[in-house]
Amino acid sequence: RFQLLTDSATRYPGKNALSFYGKGVTYQALEEKTNRFANGLKKLGVKKGDRVAVMLPNIPQCVIAYFGTLKLGAVAVMTNPLYIDREIQVQMADSGAETIVALDFFYPRIAPILKDTPLKNIILTSVRDALPWLLTLLYPLKAKREGQWVSIKKEPPVYDMFTLMDNASSASPRETVMATDLALLQYTGGTTGTPKGVMLTHKNLVANALQCRHWMPTLLDGGEIFLAVIPFFHVYGMSTCMNLAIYLGSTLILQPRFVTKDVLKAIQKTRPTLFMGIQAMYVAINNFPNIRDYDLSSIKTCISGAGPLHVEVQRRFEANTGGKLVEGYGLSEASPVTHANPINGGRKLGSIGLPFPDTLAKIVDEETGTKTLGMGEIGELVVSGPQVMQGYWNKPDETASTIRDGWLYTGDMARMDEDGYFFIVDRKKDMIKTKGENVYPREVEDVLFRHPKVQDAVVAGLPDPFAGEIIKAYIVLNKGESATEQEIIDFCKKNLAPFKLPKKVSFRPELPKT
Repeated sequence: RFQLLTDSATRYPGKNALSFYGKGVTYQALEEKTNRFANGLKKLGVKKGDRVAVMLPNIPQCVIAYFGTLKLGAVAVMTNPLYIDREIQVQMADSGAETIVALDFFYPRIAPILKDTPLKNIILTSVRDALPWLLTLLYPLKAKREGQWVSIKKEPPVYDMFTLMDNASSASPRETVMATDLALLQYTGGTTGTPKGVMLTHKNLVANALQCRHWMPTLLDGGEIFLAVIPFFHVYGMSTCMNLAIYLGSTLILQPRFVTKDVLKAIQKTRPTLFMGIQAMYVAINNFPNIRDYDLSSIKTCISGAGPLHVEVQRRFEANTGGKLVEGYGLSEASPVTHANPINGGRKLGSIGLPFPDTLAKIVDEETGTKTLGMGEIGELVVSGPQVMQGYWNKPDETASTIRDGWLYTGDMARMDEDGYFFIVDRKKDMIKTKGENVYPREVEDVLFRHPKVQDAVVAGLPDPFAGEIIKAYIVLNKGESATEQEIIDFCKKNLAPFKLPKKVSFRPELPKT
């Protein structure tokens, strides 16, 4: 909720809220810019409850557009900048968004689908608009070299973001916004079918920011620096990085995309204390050549989310940085965080940890979802708390099947140990059934990651007329290494029951990260 920003602007007006390649934006300036953006939207006819799509990477304009939209009482629709025109069209049509904020070089993907969407206002900006003066001069050369230089005439329905803001008041729009009002439509990734709009209220988002803050009681108000490379257009990055940092009065070191060398340089130069990421980022840092040449000692706390964190990745990263890396868990439908390992104290490797404050969790049987299972039994994880969504946008049937009697059914198979720690076994739909046995890919992947030659691995089930499914491993080897299919299978034999063994192994130069 925008009040997080307003409060921090009152407490820390002269402190940098954002830093983008060395150019800072203070909290007072960010407060004024978000007011101007909100009032600019109002001039275009945007009103409370209208949907505003934000299709931007981690640049200052993304933060401005997000909080400015909320200040007007409008609903932010975070849109992945990697979407192709068809995917943009589907999301705009489903959400009913009449306004979109995007980078200018995304416009060639937006223009062709305008007639098939409700879009009336296209607000464009450039990375150049937020850069320090020297980089502003150099940016056109870089953009032309990378095929990202465009020249677009800014006339209705196309508007320039900063011109819109310059012509609007810096006073608060003073729109009445309630905690229960819809703030965000966060579209699921579509791994379980057509992407669905998760409806999150101001209360949902504020609750999750406060839960994150109280999970890390040693964080200093006004004293932390966040490396902001996890995308804000994903709710994980939005809540645990952007919203939490703004709530604390911290500085966000904005990185538009993850490039390992650039991230290492940024850590060494800007000295961030927190780094929220995903396993793929930590794997890339672990395997970067000459990693010891970089001073990463400022990092105190890292949380890995959006997928499993394998134990070997965790150990190596902590050895490389001296910081603590723990696994957390969440889903878009819960704003997103519901569990995490304690940063200081009792963490358990391979566990997603304990439920967040004010969050209830239990394991229920897979068949009916009504029977609560005991310690150590594997079933579906269900959760309840103030961060749980209101439902799916315009999908009452799917809402009813996902939220039952106040419990959010996550679709993840898990178990709880005697200390109340939860362990994700795998996605309910990813479970492999081979010769009547259930195999969870994560367990096999954990073993593969222990192989000294393996950099990255993923396991999937392939249809088989005899076994139902067979297990196949897709592997990326460390640079300069070679291995055979049989070598990998033999390694697994030492650590897995026969029915859990991969029957096929494929070596790849890289694995997709979506």
